[in-house]
Amino acid sequence: MKRIYEFARKPAKRNYTIADLQELKITGRKLSMANPLNADEIRACKDAGIDLFVCGMDQIDDVRSIAPNHFCRVGSKWAQFDSNEELMADAFEAMRRGADMYYTLRSLKAVEMMTREGIPVQSHIGLIPTFSHYCGGLRAWGRKADEAMKIFETLKRMEDVGVVAVEAECIAEEVLEAVNKKTSIVTFSLGSGMAGDVIMSFVADVCGEASEEDKPPKHAHNFGNVGRLHKQIHEERVVALSQFHNEVVAEKFPYKKNNISMYEGEKNKFLEALDKWSPIHK
Repeated sequence: MKRIYEFARKPAKRNYTIADLQELKITGRKLSMANPLNADEIRACKDAGIDLFVCGMDQIDDVRSIAPNHFCRVGSKWAQFDSNEELMADAFEAMRRGADMYYTLRSLKAVEMMTREGIPVQSHIGLIPTFSHYCGGLRAWGRKADEAMKIFETLKRMEDVGVVAVEAECIAEEVLEAVNKKTSIVTFSLGSGMAGDVIMSFVADVCGEASEEDKPPKHAHNFGNVGRLHKQIHEERVVALSQFHNEVVAEKFPYKKNNISMYEGEKNKFLEALDKWSPIHK
């Protein structure tokens, strides 16, 4: 555990720092990363020993409350802000609230604006679902040599503007393995094989929460079957709610054991008083 100051100059401890992530490129050690979406998932990831967290601005306070020492990346959506100035303000707010790195898909100009201010920025290479219109839909990247070279060139441009890390999504494993050795940028593999410095996956995929109709991507591997439990919980809720509804309609519920009764002898006193009541007593 490393003693640090958070970017808001608050004394804290972290399991990993930016320097630790950069050192992975030398040691070859792999770290795990997942995206808890609520307090229960944060606790589950912490208890499971997940190394690094991904969260949104609306989860960072829960992360810092439940897992105060975990490295956590906070990010924004591409179209969330109209200007680079608004983006910068959001990045500063994330760092003030305890984020350790900020993720954005915005331009190299926007990224450089943040890195010059000392904000550790993570960007994205390979498949970028937000921009899937430009590549004909969701697909793998880098299967051909020319596209693989474009990935490397993009990575070097990001390196030039100070990007600390990238999410490498659905890239051919051979490509990530090759480019990872030629960049100082820390790579987070999402569906790009073992070559990444960090291996990332979504909590829903890891836990098996997607239904068969959702058709999860090839890289999504279920280590559990939480979806079965969700389905069971839903079915149990329907059964219970149906029984409640039927008993109400049949005028059987609330049951006597669930009702509140007056103390012994108080009912008669109350009814006598009620019979004697008249408007003049107002």
